[in-house]
Amino acid sequence: MKTNRLFFIDAVRAFAILMMLQGHFIDTLLDPIYRDESNVAFQIWSYFRGITAPTFFTISGLVFLYLLLKAKDKGDDKPRIKKGLYRGLLLIGIGYALRVDLFSWLYGDFNTYIFVIDVLQCIGLSLIILIGCYVLLQKHVKLLSLLLVVLGCLCFVTEPLYRSLDLDHIPIVLANYMTISNGSIFTILPWFGFTAFGGFLATVFFSHVHRQRFRLVTVISFFIFGSILVEYSSLILMKLYSWTDIELFKASAYYNYLFSRFGNVLLLLGVFYAAEPYLKGSLIGKIGQKTLSIYVIHFIIIFGSFTGLGLSRFYFESLNPMQAIIGALVFMVIVCIISFYYVKTNAFIYNGVRKLVQKIKD
Repeated sequence: MKTNRLFFIDAVRAFAILMMLQGHFIDTLLDPIYRDESNVAFQIWSYFRGITAPTFFTISGLVFLYLLLKAKDKGDDKPRIKKGLYRGLLLIGIGYALRVDLFSWLYGDFNTYIFVIDVLQCIGLSLIILIGCYVLLQKHVKLLSLLLVVLGCLCFVTEPLYRSLDLDHIPIVLANYMTISNGSIFTILPWFGFTAFGGFLATVFFSHVHRQRFRLVTVISFFIFGSILVEYSSLILMKLYSWTDIELFKASAYYNYLFSRFGNVLLLLGVFYAAEPYLKGSLIGKIGQKTLSIYVIHFIIIFGSFTGLGLSRFYFESLNPMQAIIGALVFMVIVCIISFYYVKTNAFIYNGVRKLVQKIKD
């Protein structure tokens, strides 16, 4: 089956990583007295910051499973599975490594901060789970597609059941993947739901991208379903509650941020997929290919990985809006320049880890 490269994905990733850069910079350094929820500018900033992580998780599932299905179509999916498992474990390892504070360790200060789960660990584990789903149903793409939709819906609908989960009785290194009570930023539930939906989109693209007018139909579908999820997903959940009398639907409707955020992701995908003919070979597409490098660099600069000497140590919640905006723009440019000219590709990180592993084996 003939399939095409999805150039718009790189643009979406670039947009998401840039929103993450400015989001982390402003959220960490802006003085709280300027966080005015009634201010339109602050509302717009909060909106884009809120859809950054859902976009990353969705795109990760879409890209990985799409490439895996392409490899399967060529009869060469085993290397891709192996590479996916390696990438998942690598992301988990990098996520932990970025929270290492060597200076504190030298003074004997060891705390559980290193076990906090952030976006990299969660995406890494999500990719591993996605591989498991693929291996289970690799011969039945339609069933795989259905399974991913069901898993995505279950992750979102059951969120009230694990929202305040208490796992003090199990080791913190495991508990942090399921509960935020110990400081984790992301947990595998509900965030795997976005990856599952991204995997579902991958099956759709793989099966139909070669057809005529696929772009037009897909863009329209993104806007229709995205708008429905944003505007009416809570109403739909309440309807399900009234029909089934299942309290879980009601509880999910009253705190419905997951389906609405996925709707925002679909709208974003619609915009970029419609503009794909103008994005091939563009700068924004190239930025989208550097997301891991950019993430690592920005985390070190802001949060002071390994040394504890980051911007957050010196300017935490101290900037006014103008300083924060100008600083965020400069920060984005600097991080991208470092990524392009000092870390040529994400392979820089992969090769370093591979060399270390090989030395250990030797």
